[in-house]
Amino acid sequence: MTTYKKKNGNWYYQFMLNGERKHGLCAGASDKKEADSIERAIKFRLEQQQNGVIPREEKNVTLNRLWALYDSYARNNKKSYNNDKYTVKIILEYFGGGCIVQKITPADIEEFKEYLRTKRNVKNATINRYLETLSKIFSIGVDNEIISNNPLRKVTKLREDNHKIRFLTIEEEKRLFSEIEREYEVIDKYTRKKKIIQPYLYLKPIIITALLTGMRRGEIFNLKWSNIDFEYGFIELLDTKSGKARKIPLSETIENLLKNIEKTSEYVFVNPETNQPYVDLKHSFTSLIKNAKIENFRFHDLRHTVATRLVEKGIDLLVVKELLGHSNIETTMRYAHPVPKRKREAIDVLNSYTDLHNT
Repeated sequence: MTTYKKKNGNWYYQFMLNGERKHGLCAGASDKKEADSIERAIKFRLEQQQNGVIPREEKNVTLNRLWALYDSYARNNKKSYNNDKYTVKIILEYFGGGCIVQKITPADIEEFKEYLRTKRNVKNATINRYLETLSKIFSIGVDNEIISNNPLRKVTKLREDNHKIRFLTIEEEKRLFSEIEREYEVIDKYTRKKKIIQPYLYLKPIIITALLTGMRRGEIFNLKWSNIDFEYGFIELLDTKSGKARKIPLSETIENLLKNIEKTSEYVFVNPETNQPYVDLKHSFTSLIKNAKIENFRFHDLRHTVATRLVEKGIDLLVVKELLGHSNIETTMRYAHPVPKRKREAIDVLNSYTDLHNT
């Protein structure tokens, strides 16, 4: 038998059947004996489907059934697995885990889009991410021959607005770090005495790292001490969005910052309450930005700030591309447009090659 147990406690089957690879969850299995029994039943049913004895599509498949298959796929293949869990939670809350997926129509998906837009106040780009996840859930059901149709194939994605690139101005940066250093007087709920706290101070090394390296949020959260070479002065990122490793030189400021962080884990930035790497800072970062009176700014915009500042100073776009780990130069070129001064200098260069202005 080819059943096996994962760290999440679930049992899975994996086998080849007439040249087709089959893999999935042994739903309800609590030990190998039960998993083997479920696998035999699945193999028998699939053989009958291949031989045309029974139809391939199952009747009354629930969304929970497809979610279990998707969860296995996402856990093994997607770096955004933790974010996907929240996305799927919203999907399951809306449709209901017991919903029969064969009854979900393109019209139902359109209503879901409207729900996200009006009730959850979600932007088009985020709605499209929900649709992509839901489509993948259905596609896995089709690929495993549990269902025959993916209703998302007939649903049009929303047009995503191309907003102006948001980056941090020098004045905004001053306000940001001033708020990080700010002391608040609060009442201790146990002693009822006044005490001074700095609720955002723990964000300081994370934000400095973002502004002085251009690393993505996930790259910062997952940064390990083993990724840092103090002897030769660089950070080596192995698990990146593009799948390509890259090295980032250590500036004096970043080197000193990292050397002053206490090593309590294999990860550099850890939550002191759990001693585990951070998963998200959305609530605290949003609160910090609001108190610093900085509008329409996300954590990812720190990366936009790095790219814009490099281009402003005339750093070669290929260097910027490699430093930030962009998969193509077109992504990097988006940051060239906020720099009209450089365009003017380019025109002046052309002007110097001709005497047409003297005619």
